[in-house]
Amino acid sequence: MNKQESVKQISRKKLVSAIRSVMFGLCISSTAFVHAEQHATQPYDVAAGSLGSALSSFAVQSGVALTFDPALTRGLKTKGLKGQYSLEQGFAELLKNTNYEIRQTNNSYYLEQKIQNNKNAEVVKLSTLQSKASHENYLNSDTSSDSVLPVITLKAENQESPLKRKSAITVLGNQSVLDTPFSVTVVNHEDIEKRGAKSVGQIFANDASVYSPASVMTTNWWATQIRGLGVKNYYINDVPMTLNWGGDFPVEFADNVVALKGLTGFMYGFGSPGGAISYQLKQATKEPQTSLDLGYRTDRIFSAMVDTSSHFAPANINYRFILGGETGTAYNDSKTDRFFTGLMLDKQLLDNLTWDANVIYEKNDLEKEPMQFALWSYDPTNSGASLPKVTYKYQNLNVDNSYYKTETLMASSGLKWQINDDWYAKYQFGYTRKRHDSNKSFADIKNSAGDYDGIIYQFSSLDENYFNQLMFNGLVNFGQIRNNLVFGIGQNENASRFAKNSVWDTFFTGNLYQPTNYSIDLNPDFSLGDKSTTTQNFAFLSDTIDFTDQFKTILGVRYTDYKDDSSDPDYKTNATTPTFALIYKPNADSALYASYVEALEAGQLVSGEYTNAGEILDATISKQYEFGFKYDLDKLSLSTGLFRIERTSLITEGTGNQKALVQDGMTIYEGAELNTNYKVSDQWKLGVSLIHLDAKLDGLSTSNQNLKGNTPAATPEWQVVLNTDYLIPVVEGLSLHANVRYNGTSYLADENTLKTPAYTVANAGLSYKFRLAQHDAMLNANVNNLFNKKYWTVNNGGYFSAGEAVNGSVGLKVNW
Repeated sequence: MNKQESVKQISRKKLVSAIRSVMFGLCISSTAFVHAEQHATQPYDVAAGSLGSALSSFAVQSGVALTFDPALTRGLKTKGLKGQYSLEQGFAELLKNTNYEIRQTNNSYYLEQKIQNNKNAEVVKLSTLQSKASHENYLNSDTSSDSVLPVITLKAENQESPLKRKSAITVLGNQSVLDTPFSVTVVNHEDIEKRGAKSVGQIFANDASVYSPASVMTTNWWATQIRGLGVKNYYINDVPMTLNWGGDFPVEFADNVVALKGLTGFMYGFGSPGGAISYQLKQATKEPQTSLDLGYRTDRIFSAMVDTSSHFAPANINYRFILGGETGTAYNDSKTDRFFTGLMLDKQLLDNLTWDANVIYEKNDLEKEPMQFALWSYDPTNSGASLPKVTYKYQNLNVDNSYYKTETLMASSGLKWQINDDWYAKYQFGYTRKRHDSNKSFADIKNSAGDYDGIIYQFSSLDENYFNQLMFNGLVNFGQIRNNLVFGIGQNENASRFAKNSVWDTFFTGNLYQPTNYSIDLNPDFSLGDKSTTTQNFAFLSDTIDFTDQFKTILGVRYTDYKDDSSDPDYKTNATTPTFALIYKPNADSALYASYVEALEAGQLVSGEYTNAGEILDATISKQYEFGFKYDLDKLSLSTGLFRIERTSLITEGTGNQKALVQDGMTIYEGAELNTNYKVSDQWKLGVSLIHLDAKLDGLSTSNQNLKGNTPAATPEWQVVLNTDYLIPVVEGLSLHANVRYNGTSYLADENTLKTPAYTVANAGLSYKFRLAQHDAMLNANVNNLFNKKYWTVNNGGYFSAGEAVNGSVGLKVNW
């Protein structure tokens, strides 16, 4: 048996083991329900004052557990309660004249907004605040004092509006998207599952401002953009992870994924001014729930995943365990073998102190993916200033024995102390790492006939991040003026190690329209060199000041002390970057805003194809100005904005093997964006998203004056998305969804000599919810690039790739 066959057998064994573990996990899952008495009366003595404290006191005296988000009761008062009441009567009396009511599921009680006008209640994610009774407080109740409640996510019949979702901007108090003076897109896991999304591009397929040219089942190589700028900042529960090149985060662990546009600098210190991608992990639940996912993707990829969560009574801890994998051959003839697992924990240490921990692991082996292309030797004049025609004959694009292997690990732990109804403190520690082993292929295209020189890039690297942060959030009132304060300190250390001996060289020749006959036979050296480290020590403060119900302002400042020993052990710098915003709310469902933010952008590591490879470019400061309007009421949800971004330009000087990457002048991005959804009827929803960019290079040195006024590479002027969802009325549980995305022409380089043509891609799918053997089940089916449109894509590193040929996926999810 040869080595390759042995590896394949091992890969199959891993997947078989994962599937067996899935089935074993299903067998050992169990549930237990305790029913509380609601109608028996007993005496109560609840003091007047804060509604949150009163509810907690009432729950303790009742001998029941109650879960609610303290933010829901902030500023609300009650006259208290004294006398003989039933549980139902007591809750109703305390919540009189509020917009809230108590709901029960099994032995669980939770706070919910009242349903009005026969509409579904707003979806509210409850936190883990609990009120737990002692044995002495039991009065005529059989409920155990050790009973605990789940963190409950209420599900409305119709999905919540995107503007009502939490923004995940913790440094501004995690307000709703509507009340945030920046553009934010939140995609929840239900939408991700429905559309079978696996890559960043698929997750944000309905947002024109977020774009990734990386097709599914390829390596995301300097690809993802927000507002035309490359994304360098990725976060997992606020813990940084290096994902701007060499792969995505496993989406199976995400409860939602957030695109934060323009606020990177204030939130995270260093960052690209375009924005950041933030993954919010799924949480443990106290009530048992288990799901099994089985999937198939073209051509022959099979996947399985179990997701089980419950309360482990002996340790009084909630857990969530995920295990899965996929293996097979993709539509583009690449071969994947992926294994992933994760454990999420949380525990109520005290009534006002909670602990959580997360561990995520993924091993991903991707073999024989299509080559990426460059134009270093291309002659535009003799090629009619156009690119070769695109081909989806993957036997012409894939190289035998090429591969890209990654290992991803994320571990974090945190404590949250609810000091009182208005204040909490949170400490986080996190560690992330990503290991890359590359035997990747590239091609330098020479002419429009498709001739090329084939390049092999062998390297390894290890990126690690260590994150510590202590944050406080609370309310301070000065008369009628309310201040929502957030402040904190922390440290983020990034450590990188690169291969001692990397290879970047031409090894073969070929043509786009002929099969590749080359097979990589180099023996790679994946041993790592010395560690280089960058360290950020930071402090931040923000104050959201509510002058009235209509007017508020946000004042923020972040101080960053930065040290980089990768190129100079003595290199240090620091910066204070401000954030300002004004918000006017004509009513509760709309907001006008203006904002300004600065970001400290870390110097980029120059990659292997440049003559100054390994150099760390200087840190710079970028600026963003934004004006916008948001509206969310009944059938219409709308978010629109105008923005201007200023940042230092990265210029490629020289050509071919003599090119260098340098900083020179400024790149200015001026743009307008729109995201809107309209509910035509109870069954039909339409959405439109668009972005217009006017970007140019300016302020260049004499040697680069020929680039002045040019459009930066990989920046289309227009991107537009139309999307729709339709609930089939005659088939209960069946819905259809589709989108059409237009991407305008993009220059391949700052010289503006060659463009990738504009293209339009359509995607469609269905989702069917039904009962299977007395269990809730959901079937999702999707087709990407429905009409098999052939197109080129371009990324921020100066590379371009063949698009994504038509492909499909089917997934079945069964819940216990």
